[in-house]
Amino acid sequence: MYKGKKILGLIPARGGSKGLPGKNIKPLCGKPLIAWAIEQGLASKYLDKVIVSTDDEEIAKVSRSFGAEVPFMRPGELATDAAKTIDVVVHALEFLKQRGGLEFDYLALLEPTSPLRKNGDIDKSIARTRAPII
Repeated sequence: MYKGKKILGLIPARGGSKGLPGKNIKPLCGKPLIAWAIEQGLASKYLDKVIVSTDDEEIAKVSRSFGAEVPFMRPGELATDAAKTIDVVVHALEFLKQRGGLEFDYLALLEPTSPLRKNGDIDKSIARTRAPII
């Protein structure tokens, strides 16, 4: 939580990569690519929950093994090359609200293909945001 506001860390990771099949669970410096985003999200003192949105059972299994929640499997229509990230975000937020009664004020999108975050980068970004904390 940051200034009384709940923040969701969302990691979108579909299984159908064509350029590098299975990229989200391929090893990078000793651990799966997605693990880097999960570990940084879980290390944040401001993120209230870190979830992975995926359509792939293997990605879900690996994500859970690194401590992320995978509360649903993403529908196929949101796991295509043409699917938009905003639709994945809306789906996750609606699912969490409808099925879990969870609502968030803000969302941090943690792309698994950006593994070079340093410790504290997520929290520094949240603290430096110019978005009004209402």
